[in-house]
Amino acid sequence: MINNYNTQFQNIDMVKQFKIIRTKKQYYEYCNLLEELVKTNKKKDLDDIELLTLLIKKWDNENLPKLDTDPIELIKALMEENKIKAIDLARILEVNKSTVSRVLNYQKGLSKKSIRILSEHFCIAQEALNKSYKLKNEINRKFKNASLMNTVKEMAG
Repeated sequence: MINNYNTQFQNIDMVKQFKIIRTKKQYYEYCNLLEELVKTNKKKDLDDIELLTLLIKKWDNENLPKLDTDPIELIKALMEENKIKAIDLARILEVNKSTVSRVLNYQKGLSKKSIRILSEHFCIAQEALNKSYKLKNEINRKFKNASLMNTVKEMAG
């Protein structure tokens, strides 16, 4: 009976013990491991696949930007996550840095082209960026939809 218990205990030690993800390094390791397990598609790995999926989803929910957030806040979070500065974003969007600054400071809306480029670059749905949000521009404050900022407005004199 004791020998049987020791054998079972040794087998448990040999099984990989997954833990709550605490670091980006651990997150990427688990993502890579999950990818490999899914590729091999072995029945014996189903529990590990399910557990890794849960752990990764938990990390994602706690650490990645939410797609239902304000588009500018989403862009800022994606920039931070990917260590991208405004000048880098300007290169990605093929615009000057002042345009990026105006967008990030809610003074200019995102163009359709910018939305398309950003969604491809960050691998997110265009719908996450194609939402209305309040602008802080004095001239066009009355417009609720930031996409209206893509056109030239005449100042009332």
